[in-house]
Amino acid sequence: MNFSTVLSLVLMLVQLWPCSLSTQNCSTQNTDQAFTAVRRVKRGWVWEPLFVTEEQTSMVPVYVGQLKSDLDKQDGNLKYILTGEGAGSTFIIDENNGKIYVTQKLDREKKSFYTLRTQAISRSTQLPVETESEFIIKVRDINDHEPQFLDGPYVATVPEMSPEGTSVTQVTATDGDDPSYGNSARLLYSLIQGQPYFSVEPKTGVIRMASEMDRETKDQYLVIIQAKDMVGQAGAFSATATVTINLSDINDNPPKFQQRLYHMNVSEEAPVGTTVGKVFAEDSDIGENAAMNYFIEEDSAGVFDIITNNETQEGIILLKKRVDYESKRRYSIRAKVVNRYIDYRFLKEGPFEDRTVVKINVENADEPPVFTLESYVMEVAEEAMSGSLVGTVTARDPDDDDCPIRYSIVHGMHFKRLFSINEHNGTIITTKPLDREIASWHNITVTATETRNPEKISEANVYIQVLDVNDHAPQFPKYYETFVCENAVSGQLIQSISAVDQDDSAEGHHFYFSLAQEATNNSDFTLKDNQDNTAGIFTAKSGFRRQEQFYFYLPILILDNGTPALTSTNTLTITVCDCDTEVNTFYCRYGAFMYALGLSTEALVAVLACILIVLVFFLAIVAIRQQRKKSQFSAKMEEFRENIVRYDDEGGGEEDTEAFDISALRTRTVMRTHKPRKKVASEIHGLYRQSLQVGPDSAIFRQFISEKLEEANTDPTAPPYDSLQTYAFEGTGSLAGSLSSLGSNMSDADQSYDYLADWGPHFKQLAGMYASHRSVRD
Repeated sequence: MNFSTVLSLVLMLVQLWPCSLSTQNCSTQNTDQAFTAVRRVKRGWVWEPLFVTEEQTSMVPVYVGQLKSDLDKQDGNLKYILTGEGAGSTFIIDENNGKIYVTQKLDREKKSFYTLRTQAISRSTQLPVETESEFIIKVRDINDHEPQFLDGPYVATVPEMSPEGTSVTQVTATDGDDPSYGNSARLLYSLIQGQPYFSVEPKTGVIRMASEMDRETKDQYLVIIQAKDMVGQAGAFSATATVTINLSDINDNPPKFQQRLYHMNVSEEAPVGTTVGKVFAEDSDIGENAAMNYFIEEDSAGVFDIITNNETQEGIILLKKRVDYESKRRYSIRAKVVNRYIDYRFLKEGPFEDRTVVKINVENADEPPVFTLESYVMEVAEEAMSGSLVGTVTARDPDDDDCPIRYSIVHGMHFKRLFSINEHNGTIITTKPLDREIASWHNITVTATETRNPEKISEANVYIQVLDVNDHAPQFPKYYETFVCENAVSGQLIQSISAVDQDDSAEGHHFYFSLAQEATNNSDFTLKDNQDNTAGIFTAKSGFRRQEQFYFYLPILILDNGTPALTSTNTLTITVCDCDTEVNTFYCRYGAFMYALGLSTEALVAVLACILIVLVFFLAIVAIRQQRKKSQFSAKMEEFRENIVRYDDEGGGEEDTEAFDISALRTRTVMRTHKPRKKVASEIHGLYRQSLQVGPDSAIFRQFISEKLEEANTDPTAPPYDSLQTYAFEGTGSLAGSLSSLGSNMSDADQSYDYLADWGPHFKQLAGMYASHRSVRD
């Protein structure tokens, strides 16, 4: 027989339902049926549901129910076995009658159901008489948990003036009890604090606006919400949460000026852009809802302007034009302020703007003189005589007292004083003649100063144009290098010429070209005026001979159209070139150069060849001399290497402050051969021995130095040719005398080294070496 039994403990009851293991399909029985059934047979199994509360499981063991097979004859032959979750520990079964007991306290929040399996076995055969069946024991909940607000405390924001019913936020509480059975987890929300401004939906916990509220009156509210389980019935658990609700600002208030009338003052000396004053409008809103812009609404003169300080929300009135106390002393303007961002929902409340009147008084000040013009333009003819009138500047004192004015010219550091001004009437005259070709315009600065208050000074620029006078004759613009071929034909164009004039012509320059009077009968060349400020030079004959005439000088007369007209004579030099009909400029220049030198081409080639030969010969001599010097120096170096003497004698240590003269070791006397070596050495060494016993002022010492100097001067072959030799006086000598070998050419019999043994072990060994060396030589 294939079936299953489900044992369910729900809330205060424990029920058993049979389930089929083959289909894994458990059918939950109706609760009412479970309460009324006393005994039911299902596919060979008989079960009886019992009423057991969750609280009763604290008194264990507690009888849960009984399983009985319809094959059970009540003779004790069947044995009931229980396996699965909690079998043997939480749940036990009486193997004789199939009664199930719970041995531990059950908690639905920890485990809501248990899956068990049961089987009936014959005691005689030890074989199952029924197939194994599965049971699900469900634990029914009781109200043993309080609601909890897990996300509290809450903070919410809602715009001010929101209409009634606007959702603010939602609070949610949780309950650990089973929400699917009974009312243990069914919560009910209520408002403990926050009336009459807010309300809460009992089932959802949604907080809503109960009335319109103004942020400017109060911007924050504290609301307390309570949640109760068991749908608020007696004995229910409860919890509370705090909700802080902030009202955000909207633009529902217009700006208002603090004053309906402002009084300000401005000096007539104030420059454009000066701050005249400030106006301020208040707005109860905050942030961008309080942002505003200021405007000048009525200012017919356009003298003032207003800007908005975005940080302080002030209107700053600025001077747009200069004011003059003598012209107008009072101004009245109307300023307007408007919200920058407008909420059109509240336009019905009125315009979001305000107006005020600003009265501005102009303060009188001692102003500097004012020129009638900002700048002056004057004209004067060039070469006008000194003292000629240029023009007049005029300034006045704008103040009522009309102070006298003194005029002067500001002269720069490098400005030549070409003009002067009458300090009383402002008349400008020249101080020397002007030349337009040097400077056609002169810019000077004239100052006007009040005589009573020298600090009040104003300036004006005066631009003086020097008018041109035709005082410069036209001339060639450059030097024309003109050539004519020997084989040129008559009427051939050889040169186009033009002219320039330093003067300025109002109608434009026009020049007229012609041959000078002395060249009108010239039979070699002619001139044609092109009537466009250019002219052409043409040959008047065919064929020219350089041998007869190499250069032609053609005087040309140039006339301008000035008043009075001026002329100039310019000479055009024409060179005859050895060419056919077309001129080769480079070749012709070369021929002209040779003609100027008076040489022919063959002569020039010969001169260059001679110069080249001389240069080669000179270089060869220099190379030979350099080779000789190098060979001679090499030979001398070989000689130097043969005569190098090295001394490694050791002195007496740090206490030997009067050692031998090392400079004597560096002497080059051994390399000089112009005197017999032994004779010179003997004389010098003798003097040296004597100098050790005397001071530097001694005649013997001076004689020693003289001998050394004479030796160096009389030896021209000893390198270097220019040398510095130093001889240091070391004192009167030590008791042991000199250890140097400079005196080695003297007899060894004069030397006794026994005393060196008294200086210590090292010198004793040195004495033995010298003594053995003397004995060997002997």
